[in-house]
Amino acid sequence: MKLVFVFLLFMAFTIKNNAQESLVYLNQKAPSTTPEIFAPDIISKQKEYEFGSVFSKDGTEFFYGVDINGKSEIRYTKLDGDSWITPKTIIVHENYGFNDPFLSPDENRLYYISNMPLSGVGDGKDYDIWYSTKNPEGWSKPKNAGKNINTNFNEYYISFTQQGTMYFSSNKEAAKDNNGDFDIYASKNEDGLFQKPSKLPEAINTKAYEADVFVASDESYVIFCATRKEGLGRGDLYISFKNDDGSWTKSKNMGEPINTSGHELCPFVTKDGKYFFYTSKKDIYWVDAKILEQYR
Repeated sequence: MKLVFVFLLFMAFTIKNNAQESLVYLNQKAPSTTPEIFAPDIISKQKEYEFGSVFSKDGTEFFYGVDINGKSEIRYTKLDGDSWITPKTIIVHENYGFNDPFLSPDENRLYYISNMPLSGVGDGKDYDIWYSTKNPEGWSKPKNAGKNINTNFNEYYISFTQQGTMYFSSNKEAAKDNNGDFDIYASKNEDGLFQKPSKLPEAINTKAYEADVFVASDESYVIFCATRKEGLGRGDLYISFKNDDGSWTKSKNMGEPINTSGHELCPFVTKDGKYFFYTSKKDIYWVDAKILEQYR
């Protein structure tokens, strides 16, 4: 009888655990290696422009940007019991835009970009990287990420390694010497402070546009948006892998079916390594992350 009880307890736990796992990622049917629109009519809506998405590491919380009549806001949904709450706006302002959300490695901070001035009043400025800290009531008021990261030019899109190094893009050099465009940078975090950023090498950065960078948590690869002559559309996704010696492979256009004649941007790979998300045709798409192996 004791063995029967233990077996039944194990089966009940397994069934409950499997049921819980089926609810993550908004309870959507997992994609194949052919990209699909993510959560149509729930997240990706026909008359809205959704972009810049990120899931929590357990797949039960989802943050994403939405453009409403030219002004962006950040929305949020989470798994509550056996269902997902209706997406709600959590960071918005009547005068300024907020987008490109990304969680810190410990998920206690939500980073994003905004054209809000440091004073919080007046006309919008260039885009800076900001963050809010998680608290019992939700998320704190926006805090600027500081002068080591932000400049008087534009800083875009954020992602992190597990060690806390921030990858992002900026047009600070292009704006100064009029010789180039957005480039990708990395800033190490030491004792809670971001250090002076270093520009990624020519294997990734060119005189063309490189931005919207996602870095793998183990820093083994980056995926980013670039506008280059060989591209298929207005902006394509490229990938580069880190070699054992710390150098980067020459970035490669991800091609079809990821890239199209339109604009692909805002890459993100879930912490479990299962799914690759990005924006295309003003919707969020996802695909089995196994597709990344074909580019090595």
